Amino acid sequence: MSQAAGQTDEQQQPTLRKVMGPKLLLLFIVGDILGTGVYALTGQVAGEVGGAAWLPFLVAFVVATITALSYLELVTKYPSAAGAALYTHKAFGLHLLTFVVAFMVMSSGITSASTASNAFAGFAADGFGMELPLGGGGQLAIALGFMAVVALINLRGVSESVRANVVLTLIEISGLLLVIFVGMWAVTQGRADFSRVVVFESPDDKSIFLAVTAATTLAFFAMVGFEDSVNMVEECKDPVRDFPRMMLTGLSITGVIYVLVAITAVALVPVGDLTDAAKGSALTQVVAAGAPDLPFDTIFPFIAMFAVANSALINMLMASRLLYGMANQGVLPRAFGRVLPRRRTPWVSILVTTAIAFALITYVVRQSATTEGADSVALLGGTTSLLLLVVFAVVNVALLVLRRDHVDHPHFRTRTPLAVLGALTCAYLAGPWARSADQQEQYLIAGALVALGMFLSFLTWLYNRFVEHRTTGFSDVSRLDDDVEQK
Repeated sequence: MSQAAGQTDEQQQPTLRKVMGPKLLLLFIVGDILGTGVYALTGQVAGEVGGAAWLPFLVAFVVATITALSYLELVTKYPSAAGAALYTHKAFGLHLLTFVVAFMVMSSGITSASTASNAFAGFAADGFGMELPLGGGGQLAIALGFMAVVALINLRGVSESVRANVVLTLIEISGLLLVIFVGMWAVTQGRADFSRVVVFESPDDKSIFLAVTAATTLAFFAMVGFEDSVNMVEECKDPVRDFPRMMLTGLSITGVIYVLVAITAVALVPVGDLTDAAKGSALTQVVAAGAPDLPFDTIFPFIAMFAVANSALINMLMASRLLYGMANQGVLPRAFGRVLPRRRTPWVSILVTTAIAFALITYVVRQSATTEGADSVALLGGTTSLLLLVVFAVVNVALLVLRRDHVDHPHFRTRTPLAVLGALTCAYLAGPWARSADQQEQYLIAGALVALGMFLSFLTWLYNRFVEHRTTGFSDVSRLDDDVEQK
């Protein structure tokens, strides 16, 4: 009876309009990948490997592309917007594993938005000429205040528009192209020193392989976002034809931009200055050094603030909607599924995800003030990469398992050795051997988030078993990412 009811409910749901052609899809993918990562972490990546900061971005691009090929096969084979949770459930059929994957994806959204909040505080200090001590109350107040504004916007309701995303993407790209343009200008003025881009330096005298591996786990944060584009598959006119071409093109465009930005940064500013937060954000230093006679350095922080603000809003929207979806699926407390009567936004889920973000921001900002504490932006960005690397490893394995499942429509197919390589590389980069001593704290944050999810799930199981007298599990994973109707 429940199955029949589910089918009836599904039949009553209107289908999404297929409005996205290849050009809009490409801009959506590029806009989803661009954002906080390269704006916030270029200096930290350079701190791990010295002038060869472009290399970790290149390696991260290769690893992301291999996993993207697996996503392309799965999204064209199962054109549903639920993403990693759906693929995991289809492959293994384990509700607990599906829950952990879904909760890790949600947690990655919170850590990514928290990274953006900390980066926003740094760019705001640069833009308004404020000298804020690292880990001080001023930095914390701006970061928390920014996150509170994001929560208010989320509570009011945000109707996401593909055309609006085009505008946001163009503005985000303009900031990075500005850095590249300034680099070209500096070359003509004799200010660039490209001999630095081949100099390898490790602060802990690690081997090149280990240092590049540690830097790649940070740079990988700049490449994530391509996996979110699967949520648009039901709105694409021809996903089987367009998705593979546009996702690979989008990854290539962002990869080239990131490598050029990294080369420009180390050619214009010594690595020691790039990693010194007291001297301002890394890319702000780059613009100021490359064109000291032009007012670019006064404009750039505001472009960067806009870029990271967009990233924070998108990620908090995703996180709150996933929490709402899991509550409606009955694997988290039903209270998280409550919505505002007029705005139709999931207010409990928004408040919970914002509270978690507040705790993360406070913890890492205070830690960054200690001598042994890692930089707050790098710590949260690395935690985002850690969570998603684990998810990507599971998705690659799920692809191999689902090769036995045949569908009656054509779809993209990646090579089996690439899927195996994707699973191995993602699993390797998720391991403690792939992180420096400062980065090990990422496991504490990621573990605490997953433990929180397991605790909430256990409470839900107890309630379902002894009060509702029913089993606990996903009722329809394909509808996990369904958004709240907004007015």
